[in-house]
Amino acid sequence: MQVWRLSKRKYALTAFSGEGTQKVGGRWTPVGFRAVYTSSSLALAALELLVHASKEEIGKGFVAVSAEVPNHLQIDEISLDPLPDNWRETPAPIILSSFGQEWLASGQTAVLSIPSAVIPAERNFFLNPQHPQFAKIAINQPEPFTFDSRLDEN
Repeated sequence: MQVWRLSKRKYALTAFSGEGTQKVGGRWTPVGFRAVYTSSSLALAALELLVHASKEEIGKGFVAVSAEVPNHLQIDEISLDPLPDNWRETPAPIILSSFGQEWLASGQTAVLSIPSAVIPAERNFFLNPQHPQFAKIAINQPEPFTFDSRLDEN
């Protein structure tokens, strides 16, 4: 399975380290925990970035980094069923970060499938860079990525 991540060019070499999430947290993890947010497609990765980026950031240099998750790797999944009705809100409900924190602490798998708050029918994949099986995920070389210039116009 291929997953995608967009990153600012200056962070390209550490895009799969989990350092950013450790510093600022995220919807599925509190501050202090290393994790890597990836998407099932490059288009979803772009949408996930766009909802967080300012208009000024859109024209800046980004890179797309894909990774290959081996088919034999076990993937845990969070379905929509246990999520509260307000799970898509910003800021995210605290319970979501507890789901991620519990998954990281369990150490059961290196990959967690989670619904996208942007498009709930789509999946993001949360990676644990500290899990022993994370080393089996092949991270590809960063490739330049630019958004369509029409996104700067509005």
